[in-house]
Amino acid sequence: MDLSSEDSLRLNVLLANKPRAIRIDESKLIVYGLTDQGERGVILHPTGRPESYLRAVRELISGHILGSPGGYPVYLRRWTRMGQMRDESLEQLLMLGEPEAVVAAVCSPGLTEELARRAWWAMEDARNARRMLANPVIAGSALGRELASYLIEFLPFETDSERMMESVRLVLRPGLIGPEARQDLWQKAARKQAYLLGFLRALPDDLPAPLPPRADLAQLDQALAPLAADGNTVAWLLLRCASGGGQRFLDTLSRVLAKPPNQEVVTAAFDLMREYFSPMRPEGEPRLTLAELKAEADAVASGTVPEGAHACLERLPRIGPELSALRLLSGVSYATLRPVLPDPTTLGTLMRRKITPVIEPLQAAIACLRAAPD
Repeated sequence: MDLSSEDSLRLNVLLANKPRAIRIDESKLIVYGLTDQGERGVILHPTGRPESYLRAVRELISGHILGSPGGYPVYLRRWTRMGQMRDESLEQLLMLGEPEAVVAAVCSPGLTEELARRAWWAMEDARNARRMLANPVIAGSALGRELASYLIEFLPFETDSERMMESVRLVLRPGLIGPEARQDLWQKAARKQAYLLGFLRALPDDLPAPLPPRADLAQLDQALAPLAADGNTVAWLLLRCASGGGQRFLDTLSRVLAKPPNQEVVTAAFDLMREYFSPMRPEGEPRLTLAELKAEADAVASGTVPEGAHACLERLPRIGPELSALRLLSGVSYATLRPVLPDPTTLGTLMRRKITPVIEPLQAAIACLRAAPD
C-alpha cells in the first residue's frame, strides 16, 4: 500500500531531522519522533485499512533507518530478549517504531542511561522497567529512581505473582526508593505474599522491623562463632538464623507459607528456601520427596552430613534439632510438591488444603529455628 503524499512528505521531514527515537500510537494513528527540539508528531491519514497502512509506514521508516524496507528484520526478533544486539545498533533500534526493537534495546547489556531514557520514552511498560532496573548501570542512574517509582505505582495493577515479586525485589535495590516508600510497601506486603517474597529476595538480612534475636544467641555465638570465623558455613547459618534479622526472615517466610495464593508463590518460596539455607546442602538441589527429605534430615542430628554440621554438634550437642530443620528446609523443590499437587492449575483454598502435608513439617522446622530450647 502506498502512503498518501502528505504523510510521506511529513514522515520524511521527521526522519530528516534525525529523531533520537520513534513511537507509533496505533490507536490514534500518530507517529511521534523525539528530536533535540522536543517531541514531534505526524498525524496519519490512511488511504486503506489502518493495519496495512501502518505496515507501510514502518516499511518507510525501516528503509530510511536500516536500508531495509521490510520493517523490523525477522531474524532480529530471535535476539530481542537475549541481549545479543551489538551496542552500535541500539540507536537504530529505537528509531524503528517497533515495540520488539525497543525490547531488544533494553535487554542489551550495552544500554546507557541516555539510550535507556529514549527507550522509556518510546515504550513505557512495566516489563521494560524491570528489564532496565536489572541493569546495574541503569539502576544506579537517575532514571533508575524514576523506573522504580513507576513500578511501585503500577504494582496494584499487576496480576502475575512472579512479576509482583520481581518488581518488589528490583525497587528495593539500594538508592532507588526512600525509607518512607519502603515502609509503605512493607505495610502493603502484609496482605500480599508475592510482595513479601520480593522483600525476602531483596533484603533477607535487612527486612523492616527486625525481631529480637533468639534468647540463646549469646550461647550460640560463644560456641559457634569460632567455627564460623574459620569458614564453617553451617555455624554461620545457625548464627544468621538466630539473629534479629534472621528471626524476621523466618517469621516472614512462615507468613508466606501460611496462605500462598497460587503455585507460583509456593515454588518461589521453595527456591528462596534452598538458596537461603544452601550452606546446609553444599551438594545442591536433591529433588527428593518429603518422606525422603525427612529421613535425610533426621540423619543430620547424628552428625552424618554435612561435614560442617558435625563440627557444630561437637561444640554444642543440643542443636541437633536445628540442624535437622536446616537440612529439611534446604532441600525443598518442586519434586517435594509434585506428589501432593500433580495438577499445576490448582490454586487458592483447594491448593492450600492439598499441600498441607508438605507445609506443616516445613512450618514446624521454621518454628524450631525460632524457639530457643528451655
